[in-house]
Amino acid sequence: MKTFKLLLGIAFLSVAVWSCKNEVTPETKTVDVETTEVKKQIDPDAVLAKAEFNIEGMTCAIGCAKTIEKKLAKMEGVKSAKVDFDNKLAMVEYDEAKVTTTNLEETVSKAGESYTVNGMKTVESFTSNGAKKECGKDCKKACCAGKEKAEATNKDAKKSCDKDCKKACCADKA
Repeated sequence: MKTFKLLLGIAFLSVAVWSCKNEVTPETKTVDVETTEVKKQIDPDAVLAKAEFNIEGMTCAIGCAKTIEKKLAKMEGVKSAKVDFDNKLAMVEYDEAKVTTTNLEETVSKAGESYTVNGMKTVESFTSNGAKKECGKDCKKACCAGKEKAEATNKDAKKSCDKDCKKACCADKA
C-alpha cells in the first residue's frame, strides 16, 4: 500500500509539473509609433485682436480657470489665452480671420455646463494683464481701505532720515 501511494504521488507530481510546462504564453509585440507634435503657428501677417470678457460659474482656479484657459489656447488662430480666476476675467489674443468673439463664447460654454461669458469686448491692450487695477483717490472699496494711511507712513519714513545718514535715499536730500 505504501508503494502504491508513493507511485500515485510521483505520478500526480509529474503530471502537475509536465502540464505547467506545456502552457503557451502569448507573445507580446512592441510596436514603435512615431508621434509628431504639430506646433500651432499664427500667420505673421495676421491681424491680431484682443478680447476681454468675464466668465461666470468658475468655482476653482485649477479645475475651472485652467481648463478654460487650455481650451481657449488650443483653438486654431488663438495666439495666447489667460484666465484670471480671482477677477473672473479672460484675456485672449487671436487672429481675426480665424476666430470671432462668438467662437470664444462657444468654446467657454462647451468647456463646462455652468460657464457663461459676460461683458465681451475687443480692446487695444489688456487693461489689467492679470494684475489688480489701481484705486482712484476717492475709492471707498475694501481693497483700498487703509491705503492712504500706508502711503502717508511711507512718506514719513522717507523724511525721517538722520542728519548723518549715508544711505542713497538720504544722499539726494542733502
